[in-house]
Amino acid sequence: MNYTIETHHLKKIYKDKVVVNDVNIHVKKGEIYGFVGQNGAGKSTLMKMLLHLVQANAGEIIIFGNRVVKNDFEMLKRIGSIIENPYFYEKLTARQNLDLHCEYMGYHNKNHMEEMLECVGLLKDADKKVSQYSLGMKQRLAIARAILTKPELLILDEPINALDPEGMREMRELFRKLNTDYGTTIFISSHILSEVEQIADTIGIIQNGKLIKETSMSDVHKYQTDYVEVDVDNVELAGYILEHEFRIQDFKIVSENRIEIYDLRKDVKEISATFIRNGIGINSIGHKQNSLEDYFFQITGAKVVESL
Repeated sequence: MNYTIETHHLKKIYKDKVVVNDVNIHVKKGEIYGFVGQNGAGKSTLMKMLLHLVQANAGEIIIFGNRVVKNDFEMLKRIGSIIENPYFYEKLTARQNLDLHCEYMGYHNKNHMEEMLECVGLLKDADKKVSQYSLGMKQRLAIARAILTKPELLILDEPINALDPEGMREMRELFRKLNTDYGTTIFISSHILSEVEQIADTIGIIQNGKLIKETSMSDVHKYQTDYVEVDVDNVELAGYILEHEFRIQDFKIVSENRIEIYDLRKDVKEISATFIRNGIGINSIGHKQNSLEDYFFQITGAKVVESL
């Protein structure tokens, strides 16, 4: 298998706490790899290790088929990245910041800068000082800087932070274009699982520093099933009716108001009418499908979406 990134038994310890613990990841050349986990799971630390920003305590990193060793920074010319909060020279314009990045990277195709500014929607604001930029505009500029030198590999830590829904859609399309048109390998983390689900070929799930699952999105999709979700004011009575009147056994009461019905032999209208006839108030009812978020919580055992 041709991998762009491999890690073998990678470990990082901070103040006697193991934050990355024996992690083995495999990012295939030309794929989009979604790296997901709760805050504090170790995503950013691992990405920093890949970029020489943090030294591992143990283990091995292989990028582009070569073992990464201390003080060897040549490979960084082939990588674009965003790690945590992007920083810029605030008193300079966006264009000047990108120009400096070209000089630093030894990249001499300055015409490409205009194209990248347009790609991220900043061309008309390119001559404004970065200090005048909103947080979302700075995030767009960070993406432009990451892709400016046409890297073979993009390492993106929460790249759509601070973007509005339209901005998320635009960046999702841009990442797809970079991947499909230029063969760019993308290693991307995000707490917005619905975004990862729309672009990733493979996902890695990390929890408490350990990689607990690495699987293709096609396998995740096999897990996905259709079901009816109903929000009612009396789940006990609703469950009784499903079991005794409709003879449905395959359902689950998931909260004090919500039921998921996996046996789809009965029509939603029929279920609604029967609940109402028996005095059950319905707040909502409709067809659903399990998502990457559902898969994530099943694998990790996490309980609260807000903890992501």
